[in-house]
Amino acid sequence: MLTIQDCIELSELTEEEILAIAEHEHIPEMLAVEMGNYLVHTASGEKKIKRMIVDDISRSREAGNLKHAALLKKVLKHYLEHHANIT
Repeated sequence: MLTIQDCIELSELTEEEILAIAEHEHIPEMLAVEMGNYLVHTASGEKKIKRMIVDDISRSREAGNLKHAALLKKVLKHYLEHHANIT
């Protein structure tokens, strides 16, 4: 039986990237794993994940949650470093 951690590792995304998708889409983590796994395998999907993280950063700033915004900026930086097809 696969655990959620196994599924995350198979998705080519980090747990933090998956959590950003879940936050953006207001869905459970397991659904975010499935969505992220699908999106990361297409050029337009990779851009969509980037947009989700950027949106999450903006929402966090607007809500005054600068600590969470800073964390998400690190998630975005890592994502961009590991998904070179994104412009």
